[in-house]
Amino acid sequence: MDPYMIQTSDSDSEVLDVHGNIGGRNPMPGKMKGRKARWSVRPSDMSNRTFNPIRAIVDSMRVKPNPNKTMISLSIGDPTVFGNLPTDLEVTQAMKNALDSGKYNGYAPSIGYLSSREEVASYYHCAKAPLEAKDVILTSGCSQAIELCLAVLANPGQNILVPRPGFSLYRTLAESMGIEVKHYNLLPEKSWETDLKQMESLIDEKTACLIINNPSNPCGSVFSKSHLQKILAVAARQCVPILADEIYGDMVFSDCKYEPLAALSTNVPILSCGGLAKRWLIPGWRLGWILIHDRRDIFGNETRDGLVKLSQRTLGPCTIVQGALKSILRRTPQEFYRNTLSFLKSNADLCYGALSAIPGLQPVCPSGAMYLMVGVEMEHFPEFENDVEFTERLIAEQSVHCLPGKCFEYPNFFRVVITVPEVMMLEACSRIQEFCEQHYHCAEGSQEECDK
Repeated sequence: MDPYMIQTSDSDSEVLDVHGNIGGRNPMPGKMKGRKARWSVRPSDMSNRTFNPIRAIVDSMRVKPNPNKTMISLSIGDPTVFGNLPTDLEVTQAMKNALDSGKYNGYAPSIGYLSSREEVASYYHCAKAPLEAKDVILTSGCSQAIELCLAVLANPGQNILVPRPGFSLYRTLAESMGIEVKHYNLLPEKSWETDLKQMESLIDEKTACLIINNPSNPCGSVFSKSHLQKILAVAARQCVPILADEIYGDMVFSDCKYEPLAALSTNVPILSCGGLAKRWLIPGWRLGWILIHDRRDIFGNETRDGLVKLSQRTLGPCTIVQGALKSILRRTPQEFYRNTLSFLKSNADLCYGALSAIPGLQPVCPSGAMYLMVGVEMEHFPEFENDVEFTERLIAEQSVHCLPGKCFEYPNFFRVVITVPEVMMLEACSRIQEFCEQHYHCAEGSQEECDK
């Protein structure tokens, strides 16, 4: 039987050709040559390698909140959830104007409109880290920016260095691509500075890049200029490029200063990832960017061309947001940024102060972003095996949801999101205190300290 003929009847063996014409009876209804046709659909290796630690841990928590207490979620890094942090009116008006103009309904270049890239380049340009439109690639959020950077810098079998504790997406993306993840340590006793010696010891001939996240998710830490220079010295010594996740850039409190990494580098090539999500409080609009800083032409045209090719897989981010970008960057008032940071600083101080007074907890004071990490002295909570159990019971008894440190590869901690309304933050801290007081036990040999 012709494999390109379709049988229509078992009784008379009439067949149709590919054009739908009856081709007479099938004289030999025997087996087709070649492999036996059968269904065998399996997920790809890439999908099987894709693993999100946060989803895996949170989805496995089979716990229900206390029905007598309203749920307070301190777990979601989305500043829009509670409605208390709206974006500025200039931002929404820019979006409306772009939509009403009718100019942005078609495809844009996969790396973004030239005019939009010029605006980003102008916004982030400085004498020590100059930028032009050719140095900017627009992406669908900062997450895609990170994905493209990993894809252009690393091959399967190579490795990347990521912070611990750190944003889980680095691992999710890298392992899906067959890239090994090595963790360098951040030190809570030093306000989450990098353990430089340990970090450098991880670098080998297969290391493709070093990821620096500053300001930090989940730590809320901000590296000083001198510490960033030490990190750059390691990268320069080892000839390792840097992927700088700077989505929280400029979101630092008044007693601190944010230093863009590229402005401090004279010879280390840097791909800086950012976007509108956090500073402008519009994570759902999905506009991010890659800034290519390569003053020594180490990346060269090949890496730049590689990023362009990779961007062509998805044909670029939303064109309407691109059309609004000029007004968003130029017209958002400074007062909006100040008010956002003032609120976050106030909540951070409130939360840090309240949790510092609770026996068994060791919060680390944040300096920016939207988070702080809280250490749990597990020896004082012996009924809980680990931080996951601790946070599970906190949900069950107090209806307060924090992500356990395991989500960030850092056990015996939990992360608090500080974007919730102040009244909810106060209530959450009060419930956490009640929970700890109920479960706190003096460690063996420390009764004298407890009696104090």
